[in-house]
Amino acid sequence: MKIKHILLLTIFISWITLLNAGSVEATVNTNEVIKGNPVQLRIKAIGGAAAFPTIRDIEGIQVTNGGTSRQSSMQITVNGMKQERSTVKKYSFVPNHDLTIPAYTVRIGGKNYRTKPISIKVMESNAPQITNDNKFSFVLKSNKNSVYVGESFVLTVYISASDTLQGAQIGDYTAPTASGFFIKETGKQKKYQNNGYITIEQRYILTAKKEGNFTISPASVKLGMPDRSRQDIFGRYGTSWTNVVSNALDIEVKGLKSDADLIGDFSLESTIDAQKVKANKPVNLTLTIQGKGNLEDFELQKYEIDGVTIYSDEAKVESHLDGSELISSYTKSFAFIAEDDFTIPARTISMYNPQTQESKILEIPEYNVTIDGKKSLASTPAIEHTSSKPEKVTSEIVKKKVEVKTIAWWMLVLAFILGAFMMYLLRFLPKLWMTKQKSYKESEALKVLYAHISEDKAVEEMVRKLYAKQNGDKSVQIDKKELKVLIDQFTKI
Repeated sequence: MKIKHILLLTIFISWITLLNAGSVEATVNTNEVIKGNPVQLRIKAIGGAAAFPTIRDIEGIQVTNGGTSRQSSMQITVNGMKQERSTVKKYSFVPNHDLTIPAYTVRIGGKNYRTKPISIKVMESNAPQITNDNKFSFVLKSNKNSVYVGESFVLTVYISASDTLQGAQIGDYTAPTASGFFIKETGKQKKYQNNGYITIEQRYILTAKKEGNFTISPASVKLGMPDRSRQDIFGRYGTSWTNVVSNALDIEVKGLKSDADLIGDFSLESTIDAQKVKANKPVNLTLTIQGKGNLEDFELQKYEIDGVTIYSDEAKVESHLDGSELISSYTKSFAFIAEDDFTIPARTISMYNPQTQESKILEIPEYNVTIDGKKSLASTPAIEHTSSKPEKVTSEIVKKKVEVKTIAWWMLVLAFILGAFMMYLLRFLPKLWMTKQKSYKESEALKVLYAHISEDKAVEEMVRKLYAKQNGDKSVQIDKKELKVLIDQFTKI
């Protein structure tokens, strides 16, 4: 019995070692740093013992070793036991110019792993200069005082406290408000040293709703200072709180000479994956708009084409600040499924550039799509059901043959032993391995299966049924068991 337990323990340790794959990742605390402030670089190695590079400088900037930390953890998952051993090496440096942290090599368990390069941008602080020996400053600043309807600008809150204010506390922050604008907080607060002051910086993106003259109301905070006239039983001083209010800002919003869908400087790119397909095969059109300005509130209208089923995903909108300039991108995809030839009509999007005060038209071209062949037999459920199965079985047999050819004998033995061990382990951990039958909403199933429509006729048939039912065809019946079987092929439980 002891020999059996020793054997199982040996197999278990070997299995854990196989699961404990190595990887490495480099991260920084910020990609944009105010000049004179440090950047912390962390290199995390996952796996066995790790040998880190010796980094003395980065592009001529001296690097300080920030120490090493180690952590080990084990988890029981539905895929088995998983152990993670990680080692983190920390470095610190103070850049005075833009630079790129290069890729570094970390050796883990006898193998080399490479990090990815990281770009660092060094900026000057735009915080207002503090004069007259003031020890605290609370200021609102805008990069524009006059904008057009629909145009965006950046509002920044600066809170600065002198290094000489020992024990100062800041609390109960209230953000600025403005009824004539959409306001969105962007990014995390920045905290840095600046000319003898600790500065906290928070930026907002404001977009003008309507024409007129508006006032952005002040922000407010409470400044707490040690009150030496009060002490608790432990000798700690009390805190005296003072309400501090920032300045207000006046913004002029000008009307447009003509209506425009977009305000800014954008470009448009459209791509289509095919213009000749078989009946009921999807044609995918992807549209990307990017440039300077705000795209958060933009929505591209849906296509409507007779005899064509059209599906679109949710638009992906990303934005970031490049200095004080808002850079945005908007990506949206459409899938067109039809049994006969059709045309995707041309469309236009109007744009007004407030910098040049010029109007421009962004064009989505017309696409003619040719359907190769007659109406697919997949439209007849009984025929499709019987005709698709042989293909599916054949493909599975071929796949299994290939797999058998590529699996070595020792792998089969190891798999058998591990399987036996798992059966033994399941006797003691039944609850951890129980999984509930998962059901899927038809809208969710459509999104999952659509990406695999060309891989299997059964998937194609199910997608067509889901499309038809989504479009109001009450005669379509969905087999829930069949739907779950198809979904489970492409999702992890």
